[in-house]
Amino acid sequence: MNSVISVIAYLLLAPFVGGLLEGADRVISARMQGRVGPPLLQPFYDLGKLFSKQMIAVNNVQLLLNLSYLVFLAVAGSMLFGGADILMCLFILSTGDMFLIMAASSDSSPFATMGASREMMQMMAYEPLTLLIAVGFYLATGSFVVNEIVASPLSPVIAMPGMLLGFLFITAIKLRKSPFDLSTSHHAHQEMVKGLTTEMAGPTLAIMEIAEYYEKVLLLGIVGLFIVNRNPISWPIAVAVCLIFYFLEILWDNVSARVKWKTMLGSCWVVTLLAGGLNLLILMLIK
Repeated sequence: MNSVISVIAYLLLAPFVGGLLEGADRVISARMQGRVGPPLLQPFYDLGKLFSKQMIAVNNVQLLLNLSYLVFLAVAGSMLFGGADILMCLFILSTGDMFLIMAASSDSSPFATMGASREMMQMMAYEPLTLLIAVGFYLATGSFVVNEIVASPLSPVIAMPGMLLGFLFITAIKLRKSPFDLSTSHHAHQEMVKGLTTEMAGPTLAIMEIAEYYEKVLLLGIVGLFIVNRNPISWPIAVAVCLIFYFLEILWDNVSARVKWKTMLGSCWVVTLLAGGLNLLILMLIK
């Protein structure tokens, strides 16, 4: 019963929580840059304006692919917050990202096509570590099932500190924040217009934005999974860690310049090897 309530809460509340996180991102970024910035609720105003526009898409399949992207992210998050298999959750998350790539590739815009190819390279960079993290949870707690992971006597982060640091690194890639905003950018400094979303407008773009809000909450949920255990006190601690984690992503976004794709790919694999591989090796040796 608790799992059903958690899934319903995620499906209903994640877009609002994700929108508030996006609004906080804009406000904090503006303060860091010495600007006033938009109000906290600006993302919701933007969604209202996008949904009020005429439905225009470059082809009939783009809207369907964007909807598929949204659905797969909702399913992945529902599995995580519903206490299902973390490995399957990560696989479905990757599948959702593939639908976004296909949506960007479905039109003839060279900017969108370039953004799609860069997004594919970013997936190649971070996917190995996401799989290592799932294996790390299994070695640390003895299970892939989220309900069993959160019932552990100790927080998984005690055995997986390197993987949490590595996840901080790859989350910047998944959220497309500097220095890894290669495929598209939330700021006006992208040399290929808006990359992935160049040809998306109106309700089609709004659906993509809502999907990103689901993804923010899902990624922070995985961060919280590193912290929670059977002790109820661990839950507010996990929330605090998630907020600090997200603030660090905003800080990193504002103090770093975009790197080339080769640097992104190489640095991510180095982090995967050092943070993920060594942590996994230690876990295997102590088991």
